[in-house]
Amino acid sequence: MSPALGDIVSSLQRSGTFINTLIAALTIGGQQLFSSFTFSCPCQVGKNFYYGSAFLIIPALILLVAGFALRSQTWTITSEYCCSCVPQPRRTSLLERRLACLLFFSITGRALVAPLTWLAVTLLTGTYYECAASEFASVDHYRAFDNVSAGERQEILAAFPCCRSVPSNMILVRDEVALLHRYQSQMLGWILITLATITALVSYSLARCCSPLTSLQHCYWTNHLHNERELFEQAAAQHSRLLILQRIKKLFGFIPGNEDVRHIHIPSCQDWREMSVPSFLCVGNDVQGNYSFLGGRVDEDNEEGRSGGIELKP
Repeated sequence: MSPALGDIVSSLQRSGTFINTLIAALTIGGQQLFSSFTFSCPCQVGKNFYYGSAFLIIPALILLVAGFALRSQTWTITSEYCCSCVPQPRRTSLLERRLACLLFFSITGRALVAPLTWLAVTLLTGTYYECAASEFASVDHYRAFDNVSAGERQEILAAFPCCRSVPSNMILVRDEVALLHRYQSQMLGWILITLATITALVSYSLARCCSPLTSLQHCYWTNHLHNERELFEQAAAQHSRLLILQRIKKLFGFIPGNEDVRHIHIPSCQDWREMSVPSFLCVGNDVQGNYSFLGGRVDEDNEEGRSGGIELKP
């Protein structure tokens, strides 16, 4: 991949519009496959409404929860600003809280893309709505239902979505009811799309108006968060690897992959017991916490650990 193309791809990946479009496209494709292979209206009295409503609402709720859960920023905000189990939580400034709220609204906006897309597509298709609303159709003005009891009417209406068990004189009524439900469903779909678009525009405008950052500062802050996360993950991976190698060398006497092994260390029963005890990261007023299952504190083997550093010996 050329550098120019790589820059374009990287820019698109960090663009909210691109990510939202990709999520919407995947949701539409998933909805079509889901409807084709799993949905089958039961066409029974008392079941159509619950079955159609479940297919309409429950996947949207699952997508909403997944939209929050799959974003690392959600857990960052939760651990930094919402967790009260820490004995001495750090103090946050007003600017930090406002930026956290801005980030939360951004996360919420992206989390709503998939469920709103699901609802809009299913309403525009009309299949789920037609099944759910079949029992509640108003057919009093049709003469074909003049001599039909209330129980039989419910059974006939419930069978409309399946195009079966319908008397010949009810076929025209069934088609008209289906068109009416399709009209209602699609109108609700377009109303939802319109409201979602207006809400997104107003929310984005209000977020920019209420943001303590200017446009250039917001652009810099976005890039700063991305680079901070990327560099932190790289440094954390390297730091933890070096720290674990140091602990493993103390436990076994050599480092994995080292061909020049002159002696080994046999772990004692106490060493194995210490390895089996789970540890917690920086709980309480400890200067340095337990960082692994390999036992002990970081500064047990190195006096420099008390000042925040660890000597890495070759």
